Amino acid sequence: MICGVDEAGKGSVLGPMVIAGVSVRSAEAFSDLGVNDSKMLTPARREQIYPLLRKRCRVATVVISAHEIDTIRREMTMNACIARAHAAVIQNLSPTVAYIDACDVNPLRYADEMKRHLGLSCELVSEHHADQTYPVVSAASIIAKVMRDRAIRELAKTYGNIGSGYPSDPVTVTYLTTYIKTHGVPPPIARASWKTVSAILGKKAQSRLSEFF
Repeated sequence: MICGVDEAGKGSVLGPMVIAGVSVRSAEAFSDLGVNDSKMLTPARREQIYPLLRKRCRVATVVISAHEIDTIRREMTMNACIARAHAAVIQNLSPTVAYIDACDVNPLRYADEMKRHLGLSCELVSEHHADQTYPVVSAASIIAKVMRDRAIRELAKTYGNIGSGYPSDPVTVTYLTTYIKTHGVPPPIARASWKTVSAILGKKAQSRLSEFF
């Protein structure tokens, strides 16, 4: 058995991060689906492929909420957090070989970090851009991305137009700024430990201070 592992939402300031692992005996199991790095596929195409991957492959996922990420980051780096989650899905799938899209600038160091959390013997192939190189990682990236996008849409039903959740999205930044200005604190779905949030809070504090001068 081989598996691919990838995540979606690592850099997001709003919403969860989703880690997905896909396990198959051979990538031929989905060779007819045209899997690719999820970022290279349209949302509609990802949604088309998603149920087929679920049907043909073993899938394991870990979903980490914004609040959980803030808590975890008090104890470890974000890369260490992801390595632990990657290891958890590999552990669940018990493959012979696991292909991972490395989060560390040093892929070998990242593999060593993951081994610390694995309780099974498994060959780890840790590389940058593995989601573009290995179809099984591309498949995992699609699972993670679809689940993450669905989670954001669910949050929008409660919190309104929050955009994509990423700091580069003006809609997300506007939502955060407006929420903090109104409530004085970040929304529950925000990663309060993110620089984007602290910057907005800092501007709000500076604005209050200027009222006294």
